[in-house]
Amino acid sequence: MEIHELSPAVGSRKRKKRVGRGPGSGHGKTCCRGSNGQRSRSGGLPRPGFEGGQMPLQRRVPKRGFTNIFKNIYNIINVEDLNKFEANSILDPEALKKAGLIKKIRNGVKLLGKGNISHPVIIKVHKMSRTAREKIEAAGGKIEFL
Repeated sequence: MEIHELSPAVGSRKRKKRVGRGPGSGHGKTCCRGSNGQRSRSGGLPRPGFEGGQMPLQRRVPKRGFTNIFKNIYNIINVEDLNKFEANSILDPEALKKAGLIKKIRNGVKLLGKGNISHPVIIKVHKMSRTAREKIEAAGGKIEFL
């Protein structure tokens, strides 16, 4: 087989509809776009959100408060998630990411106190709740803050 003998599978390529080629074609005059007006023109659509001159929804809805763009959003893990690790293992953000508990180490890790842990671990996090600290220390584990 030579490269000039290659062709697409039968029925996989469809010819483009040729419109605007006179009344005999069946696709003349309005070119399958209905009657005249803005939508029949090339590029003739208003921008997204345009409501025909009516006050747009985005401007009608009242605005309240603000969004703090400097807010730190921590990766949240719970004490019960640490049971999958072996006893006395060192759990830093890289180990938590490798285990699939967090996706990115961007803003830090916060440990919350949901659930229980049965064995001691050494955990390195950025923030921790009081109940999480009590449960880790009750199991004999150690806590280090980054």
